[in-house]
Amino acid sequence: MTTKIRLRFVTLFALSMLLPLFTPAQVSLPKTPIRNVTDDYFGTKVVDPYRWLENTSDPEVVSWMKQQNDYTRAMLAKIPGRDALLERINALDNAGPSVSSLQVWGGHYFYLKAEPGSDNRKLYVRDRLSSPERLLVDPETLTTADGKHFSIDYFAPSLDGKYVVYGISRGGSENSEIHVVETASGKILPDAIDRAQFGQPSWMPDDSFFYDRLPKLPPDAPATAAYQKLREYHHVLGSDPDEDPVIFGYDVNPNVKVSEDDFGFIGYSPAAPGYLVGTVVHGVERELDIYVTPFTASPDPRTEWKKVVDDKDDVINMDVHGDQLYLLSHKDASRFKILSVNMGNPGLASAKVVVPASEVVIVGLAAAKDGLYVQDLDGGIGRIRKLSYDKGTLQSVKLPFDGAVQTLVVNPTENGAWFELTSWTKSPLWYALDTKTGKLTDTGLVPPSPVDYSQVVSEEVKAPSTDGAMVPLSIIHKKGIAMDGSHPTWLEGYGAYGITLDPTFRPTLLAFFEKGGIFAVAHVRGGGEYGEDWHRDGEKLTKQHTIDDMLAGAQYLISHKYTSPAHLAGEGTSAGGVTIGGAITQRPDLFGAALIRVGDSDSLRSELMASGPANIPEFGTVKDPDGFKGLYAMDAYVHVKPGVKYPAVLLTTGANDPRVAPWEAAKMTARLQADSASGKPILLRVDYDAGHGMGSTKSQRNIELADEIAFLFWQLGAPGYQP
Repeated sequence: MTTKIRLRFVTLFALSMLLPLFTPAQVSLPKTPIRNVTDDYFGTKVVDPYRWLENTSDPEVVSWMKQQNDYTRAMLAKIPGRDALLERINALDNAGPSVSSLQVWGGHYFYLKAEPGSDNRKLYVRDRLSSPERLLVDPETLTTADGKHFSIDYFAPSLDGKYVVYGISRGGSENSEIHVVETASGKILPDAIDRAQFGQPSWMPDDSFFYDRLPKLPPDAPATAAYQKLREYHHVLGSDPDEDPVIFGYDVNPNVKVSEDDFGFIGYSPAAPGYLVGTVVHGVERELDIYVTPFTASPDPRTEWKKVVDDKDDVINMDVHGDQLYLLSHKDASRFKILSVNMGNPGLASAKVVVPASEVVIVGLAAAKDGLYVQDLDGGIGRIRKLSYDKGTLQSVKLPFDGAVQTLVVNPTENGAWFELTSWTKSPLWYALDTKTGKLTDTGLVPPSPVDYSQVVSEEVKAPSTDGAMVPLSIIHKKGIAMDGSHPTWLEGYGAYGITLDPTFRPTLLAFFEKGGIFAVAHVRGGGEYGEDWHRDGEKLTKQHTIDDMLAGAQYLISHKYTSPAHLAGEGTSAGGVTIGGAITQRPDLFGAALIRVGDSDSLRSELMASGPANIPEFGTVKDPDGFKGLYAMDAYVHVKPGVKYPAVLLTTGANDPRVAPWEAAKMTARLQADSASGKPILLRVDYDAGHGMGSTKSQRNIELADEIAFLFWQLGAPGYQP
């Protein structure tokens, strides 16, 4: 089957699953009963009319969501330009390959690659950079007869590159099962370990590995138990996983404190062969507890661990070299500093500052044989520095262009580094850095994209927020646009966990730019663009800053005549659901449309999801007064009011979403449909073979993007998209 024919088959097959032949006469919105439930939070009564939609296994709820999705499919199918848009998006997405997740071990180069014409990422290896690539794992071969797909969630090569352990899951669920492939032959070994969503495998020198495993739960366990009481195990190839010894984690080591909501991991590095390092992660909180112990080939619950730092020491990342533990900390350093601690005497009191805080934000560190590589964010631009182990000097690496360092990769036993560099308008390339000569070499792992972005430009400006904070705003559009307020404009905001929205090259967005669209990103508080203070200034009781910053971006685009309210759409994904939900409930007049993608819309109830307990450090809990106050303020669902003219909204969810429960989108949909007085559509899109988006196939992503752009063009008045 040729690539062109195969691509057409993949597209038509996906459409046959997602686009039944409906007409508006055949489908209609379901009736949505109001069944009020009243909660009393510290004297504040909150009425919830659609609590019943939280029971997504109830046949009534299943039927309601299916009818909603059927109606959405019918409405989107009516948009005249949608099919041509999907065809263009598919062509752009398949113009060239994409490569991600590079790892270098044992002289081999391992990576995930999506080829033109294929529908999913596959695991490849090259024995040398100049060698031809070999396919190791192809998840497309596992697609079931009814079209359910599998995706690779993560992988980790052994230290000698002889084996690769990988996690693979069905339908975007991220509920990984661990398997092992032999690099030389491509043979899949019989080892199979389920409940490995957070596997985080780490290899030992003897080709055994550590991994985390979820508990086996009874059928009546609450949703919140799904990610509790994790434990770390030690697996020897060929052994029975159910007999693997537990070595770390919840209620295992008497001298290591791990609560039921924590995640515990053990790591080994050949760069520090005398030690094992244990980390305890407190849900989504970035600050870690770190322990060390002298190396043992068989750690067990009696292993003596020494604590180096706990979460109050504000360390969010680390690496090792020799007997030194390098720590990335924001303690008294909002933009971060790097400390060094001797693991033989691991007291933080004796730590040395090896990379001091400065105006740049340090976002990562990676220990190679020849030095510690430091990844920086300098006013939105990615930078790399190298710290010499022996001299303690810092040297800047000259990069070929200003952009985003998406990934920085080292092997702790080799000199140099590899990194991926991209921008809003330049496709990603993978470079190899030889620091001895200072030479950068294009690895050839991925060629420059053939998609022509020569007529697309990006601007970096700042928008004043309500309290005077200047919010970075990235604006991407075709050259020479008229500032007349007429352009359909898509503004994205996120703002959580200290995550930065770095410049990213998206070839499929050219389909939006070609029709005169403008894409913008508001780098709102809650993110990490300006360090930990920027993060802390947009969480819990300060979450209103995140929403204010999103509105500031919208107002800037309107004031400077890029667009106007009738032509402006806002978007928030996942935790960004708080951002866009707050924006449209507080200032519905600023937006013609909105996208709430797998979004957190009902923050007061979010901690009852499977992922809820882990997210308490970022958002708070309703179990204390301040936590309730912050969550109530950021909950978009409870702030939807009858008689308000809300913009058109397309809400999306995946039936297998492990991060944001589908009922959040369902409840927000129901309330907006009942209360909005604008007459504009409120649509719920459900993908029954997807989760949070991480494991979606190319055809799934492209169909969703075509739906989103077509919906925006329809609602923002673009010619050629009006039913």
